[in-house]
Amino acid sequence: MTGVTLTPARAVAARMIAHDWAWARDNRAAIAAHWERRRAARPAMFNGTVLLLRRWTLADGVLDLELFEAEFAALLALKDWGFPDGEVLNVFAAAVPRTRDGAFLLGEMGPHTAAAGRVYFPCGTPDPTDIAPDGRVDLAASALRELREETGLVAPEGPEPGWVIVRDGGLMALLRPVPLAEDEAQVRARIAAHLAAEAEPELSGIVAVRTEADLDPARMPGFARHYLEAVLAGTA
Repeated sequence: MTGVTLTPARAVAARMIAHDWAWARDNRAAIAAHWERRRAARPAMFNGTVLLLRRWTLADGVLDLELFEAEFAALLALKDWGFPDGEVLNVFAAAVPRTRDGAFLLGEMGPHTAAAGRVYFPCGTPDPTDIAPDGRVDLAASALRELREETGLVAPEGPEPGWVIVRDGGLMALLRPVPLAEDEAQVRARIAAHLAAEAEPELSGIVAVRTEADLDPARMPGFARHYLEAVLAGTA
């Protein structure tokens, strides 16, 4: 787990700021060329607006974030090139669904997506739809929306579950546990029906994790794998 940190937080507060991203501006031509190469392989990708992280603090269990708008093409290049700009982080919130009988459920990304074949929790980079009129960004709503859109699952009502902040290089994943009231077989059936009804589902399948033997380093990104290792070992 070298270089990866897991930190609990009881709440997340995010807001928009204005920011001129110098790295993206200085590398605009290279980013555009990279986007064309990536899109040639997966034409369904769309260069929309996403929210990236400029500054953050953690105090008294509250994670405070400052986000700004950028093009998805710039984020994709930033990730593909190993996060050469250390001033900006790829932040996102993810629901972590766990069934009544103890299975963590992860999605396998569909072949038309930028992360085709990768396996991780339902999530997505925040975008302008997550911004309130006063400039606040509701990352909890973002995570639960992605869960619903990708799997059809709706988080149950209950007390706030808190978060686990996973830092891995240029990535910050905000993981929010979602305990489900049904067993794995029942939840899988509901997700399968949801995916079958979609014209082009974002997920091509569901992967369950119950023990460390179920972890797949070849397909699971570090943030998901390290979180699950810690939870299964009882250290998170």
